[in-house]
Amino acid sequence: MMSLASAAPSCQREENRPVQQVRIGYFANLTHAQAVLGVASGDFAKATAPAQLKTQVFNAGPSLIEALLAGEIDVAYVGPGPALNAQSKTHGQGIRVIAGAADNGVLIVARDGSGIKSLGDLRGKRLATPQHGNTQDLAARHFLRSVLHQRTDDNVLPIPNAEQAGMMIRGQIDASWAPEPWGSFLVAQAGAHVIGEEKDLWPQKRFTLTVVVTTPEFLANHPDVVEKLLRVHRDWTTRLRQDPEKYLPQLDSALFVLTGKRLAGGVLASALKQVQFSDEPLAPTFQALADWSYELGFVAQPPSLAGLLDTSMLRKLQQANVASAGKEAADASRDGAAR
Repeated sequence: MMSLASAAPSCQREENRPVQQVRIGYFANLTHAQAVLGVASGDFAKATAPAQLKTQVFNAGPSLIEALLAGEIDVAYVGPGPALNAQSKTHGQGIRVIAGAADNGVLIVARDGSGIKSLGDLRGKRLATPQHGNTQDLAARHFLRSVLHQRTDDNVLPIPNAEQAGMMIRGQIDASWAPEPWGSFLVAQAGAHVIGEEKDLWPQKRFTLTVVVTTPEFLANHPDVVEKLLRVHRDWTTRLRQDPEKYLPQLDSALFVLTGKRLAGGVLASALKQVQFSDEPLAPTFQALADWSYELGFVAQPPSLAGLLDTSMLRKLQQANVASAGKEAADASRDGAAR
């Protein structure tokens, strides 16, 4: 697999060559619900036809970003932390954030018997995160170093989400900085208790957790495909924002297919309350994570955000929706007057 440093794609245009296959990467997480449901429902496949849809499920952001930059996937759902790391290592040439997907949705939970009753008790405890360098990993290390003033963050243990419950039950980890539904899963399956929500550590109690990304090359060469995918993404975002409980059975079934694990009753419903679905990527989140990445030594210099957020396609679709809604309102008004 190509290294991040050498993976910045060339931008040779292929606009006249129809894409034969569209490859989407995402996680089996509630916070990637638009991807989970868009794939499971067949909506993405219908939107990209006749091109074949190929999907790949990842555990956390760094491995997904590696695949994106190596040309193994085209569009992906990922956290802002790994996206920033790619932005830095490819000098702004390798990745573009084209939409938001989910905000908040991270619980900080502790094992019963660990002696942890509050966030301040995490000092020196074995704290699990999904993967080294992913968004939760950055947030957890920043909290330990900058807020609790630990000298090191060696007590942060990157462990795949699906493995954390067993390790918590065996007493091998004390706490977890977990995206949903894994935080609620640890409460239900491993006897953990919630000691905090990450949103409470952010100004306005809101931060971007999941975004939609692609490469500059794919965006330039296949804008029609990107637009079709974003239409499906925005449709599912609207549905999940308006009536999230309606889609719990579909989410539960789709996540079971992806993970082979059936979530205990009530887990998804509880997790859903922690997440806000939105197609807006919040710039302050990226700035904060850029600062943390530098402070923690993940990057050699402060990452530049120049060019990272490209919401031009998103704005085009939003404006089209506004125009359509205005036309419908005008038509309804005329119909009412005619009666």
